[in-house]
Amino acid sequence: MLVKLLEPLNIPDEMVEKLAEPIKEKGHEFVYYNEKTTDKDELIERSKDADVIMIANNPYPKEAIEQNENLKYINVAFTGVDHVELEDANTTEKVLLSNAAGYANTAVAELALGLTLDVFRKITEGDIDTRKAEEFPGAFQGREIKGKTVGFIGTGKIGLETAKLFKAFGANLIAYNGSSEKPEALELGMEYMDLDDMLKQSDIITLHVPATKDTHHLLGKEEFEKMKESAILINCARGPVVDNDALADALNNEVIAGAGIDVYDMEPPIPGDYKLLNAKNTVLTPHVGFLTDEAMELRAKIAFENTIKFLEGNPQNLMN
Repeated sequence: MLVKLLEPLNIPDEMVEKLAEPIKEKGHEFVYYNEKTTDKDELIERSKDADVIMIANNPYPKEAIEQNENLKYINVAFTGVDHVELEDANTTEKVLLSNAAGYANTAVAELALGLTLDVFRKITEGDIDTRKAEEFPGAFQGREIKGKTVGFIGTGKIGLETAKLFKAFGANLIAYNGSSEKPEALELGMEYMDLDDMLKQSDIITLHVPATKDTHHLLGKEEFEKMKESAILINCARGPVVDNDALADALNNEVIAGAGIDVYDMEPPIPGDYKLLNAKNTVLTPHVGFLTDEAMELRAKIAFENTIKFLEGNPQNLMN
């Protein structure tokens, strides 16, 4: 079979070649493109004749799927797969789809905590203010995580790892029971409840759910109005889970106190008229929750293992 990795995985090329050795040893061909592209025509061209396509988090168009009659498997080196237009493709052949869930658990959890600290203690704002020699506005008073109630929407592996970090800081843990209650969460002392009660009780709300039809705009104007005025929202999950225009309005109108956001309705660069860019009391990062040295190495290992398992007739981490 022909295996094509269409974009770099943020690891050295030497490591890519080493991870690909078992593929070649089994008699398969491996092609690697070490320059990123989001151009649809280029992605179609790169995908030609491949039995296996490996990608990361860049959008993968339905045309690349439809125009490749050989395609049997799309291996996504990422947790979310909503950027792959497989469901929209007009193809009669069944194409398997997998992800690399688990590689960024620690990375995302640490960023969620970091954004919380930044919003509470205004670290980024303080850095800017401290550099203003003649216009220094003075010190500001922040808040502590200890003793606060953190509400979780999503208690999968990333949510649970995030919960452990907040617990270590002395926070109380509650969660929306939109899915099954996890024994590990209960062992941490987490209390499950309905969404309204969780919104009303939380000082910090952190999102850890995928983007699906069921989670689209799970939080909007009505939900923000149920939150405490002192509450903050942390989103390191997926942008469309939140109505981000409504979030900007809630921040600017002081319905809630702040937000730390890593994900949006599009991948950065963000258009200048996107309302969140001008919302008050926000810390914004350019979708880097998954992006650490350690996570990239683990991601690559999982992705190549997925490909090898597929070639052996034993696919794993399937999403369809």
